[in-house]
Amino acid sequence: MTSCCPVVELRQYTLHAGQRDALIELFEREFIESQEALGISVIGQFRDRDDPNRFVWLRGFPDMTARGAALAAFYGGQVWQAHRTTANATMLDSDNVLLLRPASGGSGFALTERRDRLSDDPPGESLVVATIHYLDEDAIAGFARFFAATMLPTIVAAGGTVVATLATESAENNFPRLPVREDEPVFVWLCRFPDLVAYERFGMALRRSEDWRAHASPEILRQFRRKAESLSLVPTRRSLLR
Repeated sequence: MTSCCPVVELRQYTLHAGQRDALIELFEREFIESQEALGISVIGQFRDRDDPNRFVWLRGFPDMTARGAALAAFYGGQVWQAHRTTANATMLDSDNVLLLRPASGGSGFALTERRDRLSDDPPGESLVVATIHYLDEDAIAGFARFFAATMLPTIVAAGGTVVATLATESAENNFPRLPVREDEPVFVWLCRFPDLVAYERFGMALRRSEDWRAHASPEILRQFRRKAESLSLVPTRRSLLR
């Protein structure tokens, strides 16, 4: 099991129609090991189940200084230079990026798979659901405590397996060539399910549970008045997170 990572990017790409599989094939052939050789952790790659033209992926770094150096090396390196035109041709937009950190100690990714042990077979029917809560700037710490004390037990009781909780990394983007969504404080939790049936059962169980807002303070309750974003993600063949 590998613990990962103090700095995480959640990247959502909007692609030209019909180009997602082409990008995934290129990405998994050329852009995984070439990034990992520079100290970047390629955590997971996904097809958005609800949008055939969206590709979502996560990568991590040991710290912000390492992030700046690794990105400069990768995007200035031979592999990206050789394939960037082909990759960029698949994309309408690649700027939907959140820069994140573990929300609390031990809440980052603990990856159970190893790259050298991944099967060549598709990863089955598993599903990863990322839920993004948009918060007031000063509410992240309180929301993280509320999640751990109130939301997490309900999620687990309903059959969900939370694999990470993340919050906005407030450090300045130190590789401005790649924009991130600054000034949008968020709390993100990612939940894994063995298949779509398990996810649907989870949803039904959650709806039968007591509404966690019933015990929320006014400051926390205010956060639930903003619509959360939910991404239903299907791991690709070489995704570590699956």
